[in-house]
Amino acid sequence: MQKQIIRRTPVADQHLPMNLHPVVRQLYASRGVAGDHELELTLKQIAPVTSLSGLAAGCDILYQALQTSKRITIVGDFDADGATSTALMMEALTLLGSRTHNFIVPNRFEYGYGLSPEIVEIAHQQGAELIITVDNGISCFAGIERAQSLGMKVIVTDHHLPGERLPPADAIINPNQYDCQFPSKALAGVGVAFYFMLALRKLLRDANWFANQQIPEPNLAQLLDLVALGTVADVVPLDANNRILVAQGLKRIRAGFTRPGIQALIEIAKRDQTKLVAADFGFALGPRINAAGRLDDMSYGINCLLANDLMEARVMASELDELNKARREIEQGMQVEAERVLASLKFSEDNLPFAIALFQKDWHQGVIGIVAGRLKEKFHRPSIVFAAADADSPNKDGVFDNEQEIKGSARSIPGLHIRDLLEHIDSQHPNIIIKFGGHAMAAGLSIQAKNFDQFNQLFSQYAEAWLDKEQLTGTLLSDGELPASLMTIEFADLLQEAGPWGQQFPEPMFDDEFELLQQRIVGEKHLKLVVQKDNVAFDAIAFNIDVKAWPNSQAKKAHIAYKLSVNEFRGKQNVQLMVEHLKAL
Repeated sequence: MQKQIIRRTPVADQHLPMNLHPVVRQLYASRGVAGDHELELTLKQIAPVTSLSGLAAGCDILYQALQTSKRITIVGDFDADGATSTALMMEALTLLGSRTHNFIVPNRFEYGYGLSPEIVEIAHQQGAELIITVDNGISCFAGIERAQSLGMKVIVTDHHLPGERLPPADAIINPNQYDCQFPSKALAGVGVAFYFMLALRKLLRDANWFANQQIPEPNLAQLLDLVALGTVADVVPLDANNRILVAQGLKRIRAGFTRPGIQALIEIAKRDQTKLVAADFGFALGPRINAAGRLDDMSYGINCLLANDLMEARVMASELDELNKARREIEQGMQVEAERVLASLKFSEDNLPFAIALFQKDWHQGVIGIVAGRLKEKFHRPSIVFAAADADSPNKDGVFDNEQEIKGSARSIPGLHIRDLLEHIDSQHPNIIIKFGGHAMAAGLSIQAKNFDQFNQLFSQYAEAWLDKEQLTGTLLSDGELPASLMTIEFADLLQEAGPWGQQFPEPMFDDEFELLQQRIVGEKHLKLVVQKDNVAFDAIAFNIDVKAWPNSQAKKAHIAYKLSVNEFRGKQNVQLMVEHLKAL
C-alpha cells in the first residue's frame, strides 16, 4: 500500500533546555516530553515502587515462602518478554537467598498460553507450593483455581489488560488493574517483575534478612539488561519510565556489564556491544529469543539468558540463531501464501476490506503473529492469522476436523483497540470466541475452525463500524526536512544519544526530494542507492523493496522518507540513509 507522508506540525519547545540542539529539542517536544525532568534518565527518576498496587501482598507471601523454604515455581510465557521476565525472577530470587525455585514455560503447541490447569498439574508434580506467574496470569482463572484447590498459593505478575473481573489469585501485581495508581501503564511483564523484586528486597532489608542469612544485599541494577531487552522486544510504549529502564539497561550493556547470554546474542547478531541501541533489542536479539518459543521450547532461550559461562552461552545463541533462520523461512513461505490468498480474493487498494482474517490448515502456529504483523504493515488493516491449535492436524487420514480449535494472532492499526473489539464480538456473539486476551495493538484468540467464516464476517463488520476511512490510510510521520549540513556522522550520533527511541517514542524520520545517482539490487530484494541533495552525495538502502518497481531507470529523482544512520565497513564510517518510503518523481 502506498503510504502518505505527513510532516509533524512544529510545537512549542521553550519548556525544554535551551542547551539542547534545536532539532533535538523539537523532536522531544513533538513526542510529548513535558520537561527536562523527563530527560534525566536515571534510576532516581523511576516511578515509585510503592505506587504499584499488589506489591505488599505479593511480598508478604513470597517472604513467608523464603522463610520456610517453600518450593517456588515461576510460570513464564513463550515470548521474549516472558523469557526475560522468567530469567529475571530466577536470578533475582537466587540473589535474594532462595534455593528452592525453578521455572516452567508452557510449550505453545502442547499447552497454549499462561497458567493453564495442565501447567498447574506439572508444577504440582514437581512439588510446587507457591506459583508466581510472569507476563501472564491475569486471565488464567481455571489454572489459578486448580492451583488453589491443590493447596498452592498464586501470585500473578502481569501487564496485560484485565477483563471485567480479576482472577482469584492470592496477590495480583499489574499496573493495568483498575485501582492501581502506578503512573506508567506501559510496563512490560519484565518491568513488573523488576518492580516486584525491588519491593521484595526492601522488605527483606527491613526484616534484617540479609544479615540473618549472611548474604550480601544484591544490587538489582544488574538485572536491567534483561529489563531493557524484554521491554523493547515486547513493543510496549517507551513512556518516560520505560525510557529510563531501557536507557539504564543499554548503559550497562555498552559498558560491558551484561550476562553471557546477552553478550552471546549480541555477537551472533553481529552487533557492536559498545554501540548497541534500543532497536537492536527489537530487530536482532528479541527475534532470536522468540524463535525458541515459536518453533521449539522457550526454556532454551531462558537458559541462554541464565547461562553463567560465555562459551556455553555462545553455543545456545548459535542454536537460537539457527531457529531464527528457520522461523524466517517458514514466515516467508506463509506470507507469500497469505498474499496469494488475498490476491485470489481480488482485493486492490481501492476495495480492501476494513479488516483481514486468514486461516490455512497447514500454517505454522509459531509465526502467525509475525505474518499478521506483515499483513497489517503491507495493507494497513487490522489483521488476524489463524493456524490449527493441534500441531498434528490434519489427522493421519488427511481429514481436518472442523470441530477442532484454531488459534489466531491479531495485529491492529492506530485507532482500533483490538482487544476491545474482540471483547465486543464476544459480548454480542458469546458462542464464537473460546478465549481471548491482549492489548490495544496485539491480541490472541481461539475459535473453532467451523466458526472461522462467521468470525471473519463479524471481524470485518465491527472493524468497519469502529474505523473511519481516514484511519485506513497508511501514514508516515516525518520530522520534516534535514539540511545537508546536518546529514553528518556527528549529528547521526547525536540523534542516537538522544534516545532510546521505540514504540510511541519513534526514532526521528525525515523526508526530502533527492536526485538518484545510482540504483542496484543487493541480497535479492534490497535496493542500494546513491542519492544527492544540495550537491552532496549520500549512500542509502531500502530493505524489502518491490523488485517489480525498483530499480527504476526512468526515475531521476525520488521523494524519500529516511532515518539517519552510520554505516561502518572495514573500519570506515559513512552516513547512510535508512529508507522507510521511496516514491519516484
